[in-house]
Amino acid sequence: MPKVIIIGPAHPLRGGLATFNHRLAKAFTDSGYDCSVWSFSLQYPSFLFPGKSQYTDDPAPENITIHTRINAVNPFNWIQVGREIAKEAPDIVVVRYWLPFMGPALGTILRQIRKNKKTRIICIADNIIPHEKRPGDIPFTNYFVKACDGFITMSEKVFADLRRFTQKPALQVLHPLYDNFGAPVSQAEARRHLQLPEEEQIILFFGFIRKYKGLDLLLEAISVISHQKSEIRNQKSQTSNLKSQTSTPKLLIAGEFYEDAAAYQALIDQLGIRDLLILRTDFIPDSEVRYYLCAADLLVQPYRNATQSGVTPLAYYFEKPMVVTNVGGLPALVPHMKSGLVAEPEPTSIANAINEYFRLGKTHFIPHLRSEKEKYSWDHLVNAIADLADKSKKDDSQK
Repeated sequence: MPKVIIIGPAHPLRGGLATFNHRLAKAFTDSGYDCSVWSFSLQYPSFLFPGKSQYTDDPAPENITIHTRINAVNPFNWIQVGREIAKEAPDIVVVRYWLPFMGPALGTILRQIRKNKKTRIICIADNIIPHEKRPGDIPFTNYFVKACDGFITMSEKVFADLRRFTQKPALQVLHPLYDNFGAPVSQAEARRHLQLPEEEQIILFFGFIRKYKGLDLLLEAISVISHQKSEIRNQKSQTSNLKSQTSTPKLLIAGEFYEDAAAYQALIDQLGIRDLLILRTDFIPDSEVRYYLCAADLLVQPYRNATQSGVTPLAYYFEKPMVVTNVGGLPALVPHMKSGLVAEPEPTSIANAINEYFRLGKTHFIPHLRSEKEKYSWDHLVNAIADLADKSKKDDSQK
């Protein structure tokens, strides 16, 4: 039985990377591999972590072996962990790369593993050049990249960034669907569970709140819509569907602030839209994710810049239409007028796209969502990783 080790965050660490690694481990196991995950005993020093906690209270995923071993700031640990994995002699190591801060630790671990002359090292690159730039980004990434045999990216943007560092074998693969948050529920059930109004139009911003994700743009877009609806009311339209034309959708913000919330609270008060918001700004546990996706009419990703987004596969799984901005890999993932609508990253364009969605209605988008989601397969990712490992082995033998 071929052996695979995944290096990256896993339970009890929380967040999208851990969720992805759990699901990838299951996919490898289902495909006949002996798979385990090597995770972090210390991922970030607390002063570097922007959220409230790095850990989840959710139970550990079933039937996944997790070794909590890596200390991201201890070089002696990096060497020891690398040697331990090298002795395990896995056929493939799959390593996640999302932040240059991890470059020294992961790069050192991988160099120890390579000494066994057997293991092929395939990186899943979530980011190569980070959204928020810091000193050391380039040398740390260079150090890491040189220790890998091949790369998987999930957007054209990351693929292009990767090519600034290496010409080693690489494949672009669609981010698979998150299908491990439970079955969809009806909108009515989801709203009752979350104690949300059942008759309102609700749009959803989901995920950690960081500058590049553009929540401030969406808040301003809600203000634009509110003013537009007010003008319609003032014109005293005679249409029989006046209520749907003049009511402003509620914005449900579900996710933890990963930066100072004060600026957002000040903007909300400045715009006078607090009554149009539903704030659920604590970390959303895995057990609650499906309720937020199912409760919403529309998911909005108002990003200023993006590579790919883990929220998009969630929307596909729960068949939720999207408004995304025309940045990074988002337009390729959400075809305009099919799975959703593409807007420019500025408030009026986002507002117009939201209005257009409600004009068209959900039924316009559902057939396209169901067609597109068939492309998002975990088996495809497993096969791509295995193919890259084989290719890198053949390339080495021909040198």
